[in-house]
Amino acid sequence: MIEAGSDTVRQSHGEAMKRRGAARLAAVQALYQIEMTGVAVERAIAEFLDGDRPQPDGEDEDLSALLAPDPDLFTSVVRGVVSKRVQLDELIAGALSADWTVARLEILVRLILEAGVYEITFRGDIPAKASINEYLNVSNAFFNGAEPGLINAVLDAIAKATGPAAPPKEQAQ
Repeated sequence: MIEAGSDTVRQSHGEAMKRRGAARLAAVQALYQIEMTGVAVERAIAEFLDGDRPQPDGEDEDLSALLAPDPDLFTSVVRGVVSKRVQLDELIAGALSADWTVARLEILVRLILEAGVYEITFRGDIPAKASINEYLNVSNAFFNGAEPGLINAVLDAIAKATGPAAPPKEQAQ
């Protein structure tokens, strides 16, 4: 028998998970805005958290009802990627094949990878498997070609390389 209160807990947990997914998507969008316009990091964060973030155009029904992003995860990922970009790109470069460089990656692929690698390496509170799955979902929102496979492979390789034998992860920023 399921108690009435447990449905509420499940709904709260489900909404929290959706808000974390929205945070990842919004983080990639904010990073793209920072990259393309040169807007200051804190201004981009404020715009997204104040509801001024880019809105879907209605062509993708999955994106048409975006929840507000989890502000802590969103802020952590955006700040973390910007502050640790060199280190993140080194990890990504090490996971790419010899004939690919980070500079050769399409900008959105690079940003998704940087966000995913940041979570995998610096957010000890989030299982790597969950981060990989979530950023694969983000990549599927933007791409329907080979890009999600590349993103999955790179994130998986980095997660394995930075697994339990690797130094402990830093606390979230």
